[in-house]
Amino acid sequence: MKKVIWHGHANFQINTKWGNILIDPWFTDNPSCSTSPDEIKDIQLVLVTHDHFDHVGDAVEICKKTGAKLFAIVETALKLKEQGIPEAQIANGMGFNIGGTVSENGIEVTMVEAHHSSASGVPVGYIIKLPDGFTMYHSGDTSIFASMQLYGELFDIDLAFLPIGGVFTMDPKQAAFACKLLKCKSVIPMHWGSFPILEQTTENFQKELTNLGLSTKLISLKPGEATDIE
Repeated sequence: MKKVIWHGHANFQINTKWGNILIDPWFTDNPSCSTSPDEIKDIQLVLVTHDHFDHVGDAVEICKKTGAKLFAIVETALKLKEQGIPEAQIANGMGFNIGGTVSENGIEVTMVEAHHSSASGVPVGYIIKLPDGFTMYHSGDTSIFASMQLYGELFDIDLAFLPIGGVFTMDPKQAAFACKLLKCKSVIPMHWGSFPILEQTTENFQKELTNLGLSTKLISLKPGEATDIE
């Protein structure tokens, strides 16, 4: 059994028997998160998509506290090393780069492109393949882009985490079309509702998925909610 917990914004916790994963662990001052970073204890992997404050979040403190390994692009990994994450806790000792795959306890993490901005390195997404074959895609903050179709061909994506908020990322229409390109079986929308300027519900996203006639299952979570995935 695998469980996904949405801590609001782009912050996801994925609990598996091979290790627990945190992606973009923004807890402190996250207006849509009621969980304290002090409550996060049993984590083996921390993935950071880019170094905006609402994505790096509490990564340094959580890695130092739990001993989790940091996965990030080289420049961001080195920046976070300077902030206190030991080199031994950084994937590959220095991070990795787009197209690369790093494995930890049988969990394969492939770094892929994203279209956004970042103060260090460049923004990225991740394809995460568990030892049982279950495959997830966290896009990070991004617009829609044509290479998503390649990801749909290269990887059998069971679950995608996609932003729908608009303004800083894809909106519901773009995100729905991204599902078409990715051919993902299920999707959990993210990066919505955190701030008034963003999309406030998942209703428009569901309408766009329906308009495209997609079989992709929408899993709509509220911050703090969890769902079991098979």
